[in-house]
Amino acid sequence: MIAKIKQLPRRSQVKAADTWDLATLFADDAAWETAFDKWEGAIAGYEKFRGKLAEDAKTLAACLRFDTDFERDGERLGTYAFLKTAEDAANSTYQRMIGRYRNVASRAGQAASYIRPEIMAIPAKTMAAFMAARPLSEFRLALEQLLRYKPHTLGKHEEKLLAMQSEMSETSNQIFRQLTDADLKWGAIKNERGELVELSNSSFSSFLQSPERGVRKKAFHEYYTQFAAHENTLAATLAGSIQRDVYYARARNYPSALETSLFHDKVPLAVVDNLVESVHRHLGALYRYYDLRRRKMKLRDIHHYDTYVPILSELKTRHTWDQAVKLVISAIEPLGSEYCGVLETGLKGRWSDRYPNQGKQSGAFSSGSYHGDPFILMNYQTDVLDHVFTLAHEAGHSMHSYYSARHQPFQYYNYAIFVAEVASTFNEQLLARHMMKRATSDKQRAFLINREIDSIRGTIVRQTMFAEFERLTHALVEAGEPLTLDRFKSEYRKLLELYFGPDFSLDPELSLECFRIPHFYRAFYVYKYATGLSAAISLAERVTSGGQRELNDYLSFLKGGCSKYPLELLRDAGVDMEKPQAVDTALGYFERLVAELDELL
Repeated sequence: MIAKIKQLPRRSQVKAADTWDLATLFADDAAWETAFDKWEGAIAGYEKFRGKLAEDAKTLAACLRFDTDFERDGERLGTYAFLKTAEDAANSTYQRMIGRYRNVASRAGQAASYIRPEIMAIPAKTMAAFMAARPLSEFRLALEQLLRYKPHTLGKHEEKLLAMQSEMSETSNQIFRQLTDADLKWGAIKNERGELVELSNSSFSSFLQSPERGVRKKAFHEYYTQFAAHENTLAATLAGSIQRDVYYARARNYPSALETSLFHDKVPLAVVDNLVESVHRHLGALYRYYDLRRRKMKLRDIHHYDTYVPILSELKTRHTWDQAVKLVISAIEPLGSEYCGVLETGLKGRWSDRYPNQGKQSGAFSSGSYHGDPFILMNYQTDVLDHVFTLAHEAGHSMHSYYSARHQPFQYYNYAIFVAEVASTFNEQLLARHMMKRATSDKQRAFLINREIDSIRGTIVRQTMFAEFERLTHALVEAGEPLTLDRFKSEYRKLLELYFGPDFSLDPELSLECFRIPHFYRAFYVYKYATGLSAAISLAERVTSGGQRELNDYLSFLKGGCSKYPLELLRDAGVDMEKPQAVDTALGYFERLVAELDELL
């Protein structure tokens, strides 16, 4: 008898109560179409300001107000179209909708392209007088942020040449994607249940979490066989990506590629330097954790493929959607009745698209916008504990958007990526601590502590190692050093030895890991994961051990949007990322968890 395969429901079969209600954006598709036609017709309005921005403050303010209103309307249209395509990628109506939106947005960008260079061309004294005038008061910060780029903005001919290179500059990233997503083939291996499963980029992590060491080991060596077979191509591709970054930094008069990436958020080099130095100071706790893993898993030696499987087999848990919401709301109680009340209403209501259906986008995300509810896409499964943490995470993003949109004008509501992960991982911190505190057995608490340790290890320590590799390789190119295959592997091997310690068994293949990390082909993002979680841990300790003032400071951070630079917003909330204390606090917490886990096991 052939077992019946359980299929996902079609979108039309999903209960409305389990889907998001996009009415806060548009009542229906017809309302979207009406607004879209009006928005498209408004593009012509840009032309009336061309060549006139230097006339007076009133004209410049009128242009900026028009541009802001146009962007606000466009965000509303784009968000609706995007969310509709996320519901079901096979729905051609919504594929066409988002395609039309992108086309008009591109045309609008071309129509507005004169604004930035015209503002840059206004003499400094004239601009200072403009910015002191009342009509421009609401745009003063935005103009200050724009004018910071003046030393790094070239003449119109040079800017045109750089713009013409945009597609070509993506070649390294495209080669990496095509090679690793399409061309590399790993075949299939048997999992712990004896099932033959295709080995791929997506399944590799699942194999590394297998309770059977033989499965983990075989998957690891088979996976890296393909990278070894293409190592010269991958080395040339990564070198080209780094050379691109260095070229653009020099072309725009930045001191280095790293400082180019930090400039937008006004982040000094000290933030990255402090992060790396703090992690180095606490590596002893990481070495102790690896040894603890080795002992508790009864291994003679520990390899990289032994570091992802839980030390304890996962406890069987089941949380319905309502139970997960109740658990999350209980955990975030320190954030006050308003925060909890708004979130609970949204999650029990129709902020979230809860369960999988055919064609639905995989994973999870939060999509906040200025006009609509801060929607959450989930593919929730009741028996996966990580999905409860994912819900808390995305809820943190959504409440950040909720508060920012209600306390800032449109031009200052959309928070920077540097702080984006703080609000989400803050909620995960509260949930983890809540669950650990209420664990009903030592085994349950140990499992939760192990999960938290691995989260900090993966987000702070591992991402810092990646950031150090990016900083090092770019510095080598800037110093005129060629990045050969052997140089890549030797430099990465040194970092592996430092971060895994003297008693860790490093397989030779692991030196090839530097070629498989997608972020390396779009450098200088990974450090933000580490600083974000460090700030979240520090703020969680501050809020849970403090009083009303500490809570108000944190809520003010959520309300701040991008009305200040990221470091200023965090400093006002109670954490200074220019100093090492935040990272030290997070890694001190890591050390305490390692010690407790050792006692429990």
